[in-house]
Amino acid sequence: MDDGRGTPGGDDAGVDGADTTGAVDTPGAADRTDTAGAGDGAGGAVGRRPGGLLGPVAPRHASTVILLRDTLSGPEVYVQERASTMRFCADMTVFPGGGVDSRDLPGDVDGDGRDSPDIRWRGPDVDWWAERLGTTPDMSRALVCAAVRETFEETGTLLAGHAGGGVVAETAPYREERALLENHRLAFTDFMDRHDLVLRTDLLRPWANWVTPEEQPIRYDTAFFVARLPEGQDTSGDTREATSTGWFRPSTLLDGWRSRKIYLMPPTWAQLKLLDTFRTVPEIMDFAAGLRVDPVREEPVDEPYMAEYYLLETRMYGYPNRVFAPGMKFAVDPAHLPPDPFAE
Repeated sequence: MDDGRGTPGGDDAGVDGADTTGAVDTPGAADRTDTAGAGDGAGGAVGRRPGGLLGPVAPRHASTVILLRDTLSGPEVYVQERASTMRFCADMTVFPGGGVDSRDLPGDVDGDGRDSPDIRWRGPDVDWWAERLGTTPDMSRALVCAAVRETFEETGTLLAGHAGGGVVAETAPYREERALLENHRLAFTDFMDRHDLVLRTDLLRPWANWVTPEEQPIRYDTAFFVARLPEGQDTSGDTREATSTGWFRPSTLLDGWRSRKIYLMPPTWAQLKLLDTFRTVPEIMDFAAGLRVDPVREEPVDEPYMAEYYLLETRMYGYPNRVFAPGMKFAVDPAHLPPDPFAE
């Protein structure tokens, strides 16, 4: 589909899926530690350098969900301000998300030596998601499961349904288990099996894929999804990873960055810029339904849709102290910087 919108990190259905060469296909090798915000190409443990040699850190697979709701003023997105104690993305405003867990993969064996129960799906299958995300069926399953699990852990929103009925409308009965999930004391597969729940993949759409540049010491290969807040459910900011949470118009968050009230990383900015072009949540979901995402692997300093971000970031953090790579690639030539509107 082509309505004139460019999608950062994604393309329409007429383009081949993303190439995941170089990405880690066995993310379960490390337990989740500090999961990062979804809108930041983040989520999970630090990758290891192959063979102990110097070189790029292998990226950890992660999922991020842009949770949406409609208002009279237009779509709103749910974001959280990361706690200052977090190892990654501290104090950043991000979307919910985090790293793929070993139990998000099929055929995993838990600590007691028993097979983890398989999560049942209702909606597009793993092959559909593999094509749209440009990965393998097993990895697409893991990414979708991680997206639903992390959204529940960090927002209290459960993108699931009862085996014999509709979408879950009330998540309060699962409050204690949500805390156990976040503290890694309960597997998501066991939680779903215990309550006879099915994962509603029809509530999600593919959106983007950002990979942390190779020069960074902590790297993630993050799949972005969009999802509408299910009817009857509400969000809860009861998570140890955030100091504040809330619903905002994309334009409000962009203005907050421009006025230095909040901090956004490049992937978050890019998604907000695109979301701000839509008038309703159904428009966003319809647009995303036709996407096959392509990965953004390098710092997109030359992309037109990121020009404002890097201009403002350079002004905020100074020049030439802001460096994007060991090769000293700067965001903006100082001769091209406009007067600082915040200068006294």
